[in-house]
Amino acid sequence: MAGSRPTLLGIPHDASSSFLRGAAGAPTLIRRALASPSSNGWSESLRDLTNATGLLDAGDVDLSPDTEPRAAIERAALAVMHGDGRLIGLGGDHSVSHPLLRAARSAYPRLTVLHLDAHADLYDEFEGDRHSHACPFARIMEEGLADRLVQIGIRTLNAHQRLQATRFGVEIIDMRAWAAGVRAAVDGPIYLSIDLDALDPAFAPGVSHWEPGGLTVREVICIVQDAGGHVVAADIVEYNPVRDPTGVTAFVAAKLVKEVASRMLADDGALN
Repeated sequence: MAGSRPTLLGIPHDASSSFLRGAAGAPTLIRRALASPSSNGWSESLRDLTNATGLLDAGDVDLSPDTEPRAAIERAALAVMHGDGRLIGLGGDHSVSHPLLRAARSAYPRLTVLHLDAHADLYDEFEGDRHSHACPFARIMEEGLADRLVQIGIRTLNAHQRLQATRFGVEIIDMRAWAAGVRAAVDGPIYLSIDLDALDPAFAPGVSHWEPGGLTVREVICIVQDAGGHVVAADIVEYNPVRDPTGVTAFVAAKLVKEVASRMLADDGALN
């Protein structure tokens, strides 16, 4: 069983991005927003994340040019999860979820992935790359890293990805279903993966792929706070500062970090 302290792990990797680079710069700016005096370190459930039992920070994964990135990310995540940490990975592009989930699976033999995204990220390969940020959940399901994959916010599905979803038994609540009131029922250990483009770009423009018609910030916060199960690890990915001139999306990401960390602390209390 992994440790109990929510712990940030920065993953400055965007080499698997298919359209626009920039997400490698996200961890620094999300941390800066977290530390901004314009807000405070408390969550909505009145947890002080700045005190001695709050949020830890393991720094950034070393992704120097001679390093194989997926192996380095997995090693760093394993160190967090088998130490005193509950992992909150700060991407980086969405390809980082694959090595992070390898680490999480080693600590949790039963695991449901709750994935918020505009895109299903289920391509078998994309532009010749099987490790593209368009493919991580195909690799995750092929390797048996999740018992269930539940996706919320999808609004770009195509025929290939529909076949892939059927192949892997993926449970998709697309935006049409979400708007009609369909909600996810999950339990047990949960890995929460939040791609910021799950949000409508009106709320979070700082992403590489603008896809209108998405979730509101409040809807995502409610999912974080109210989804069933116990959140044991998470990632927040695809923030691209290049497309965030006002910095508002960094503050959205920081808000989600606080609510995810608070949820982890609440779930740890429920388990003990």
